Amino acid sequence: MLKIHSIETFWAHEWPGIRTVFFLQWCEFKCLYCHNPDTIAMKWWKEMSDEEILDIVERNKIYFGKKWWVTASGWEPTLQAKWLISVFKELQNRWINTTLDTNGFVLNNDVKKLLKYTDLVLLDIKHFDDEKHKILTSQSNKNTLKFLDYLEENNKKYWIRHVLVPWYTDYEKHIEDLWKHLEKYKNLERLEILPYHTMWVYKWNELKMKYGLEWVEQPSRENIEKCVGILKKYIENVYVRG
Repeated sequence: MLKIHSIETFWAHEWPGIRTVFFLQWCEFKCLYCHNPDTIAMKWWKEMSDEEILDIVERNKIYFGKKWWVTASGWEPTLQAKWLISVFKELQNRWINTTLDTNGFVLNNDVKKLLKYTDLVLLDIKHFDDEKHKILTSQSNKNTLKFLDYLEENNKKYWIRHVLVPWYTDYEKHIEDLWKHLEKYKNLERLEILPYHTMWVYKWNELKMKYGLEWVEQPSRENIEKCVGILKKYIENVYVRG
């Protein structure tokens, strides 16, 4: 049984295609700017069986056929990989594309098996510098970078997504270091820059949790364009979303 926080049955404004998105509960990261702080702890969830999940997908798939995708997101779906494997396997049997939206923190045997039934991975890299990654997320980035290596070594399709946070990830040295490291990767299809915003701060307030970046403003258009210009020296497919 998967622990599900919420479900979107017609998601079209991010990720490829029209899709059903299952937001799973639980995360080991404690990102200062988390959009879904209500998914971090193991509460506010409901359990769903494979049959219940597949039934929701099938009810929507009839309208879109092979254009229909399913994403496991939330934070963090790999923590429930053991129970997600059978769902992704059956989705592929039904010709439904599968996407895993992950921070790459977990890479155990269950996750490796899950990746066999995953068509596309969306990997969030929060920061290239390990110490600064710990400040942003409370965790090291070593597992995330190992996860990236595993995707490359096993010829998996993946996108990288990176939140551009003023004072944390938008300075030139960080951008250069990250993409000098990533230059060698061949299976990276796309880089998405997600400008930091404060749209979800109200969730922190409702949960009576202290928001970690109260003093940080959204990045300027000029700074976004500067960072994208640096990145395009190393990769062609750079997109800004949001």
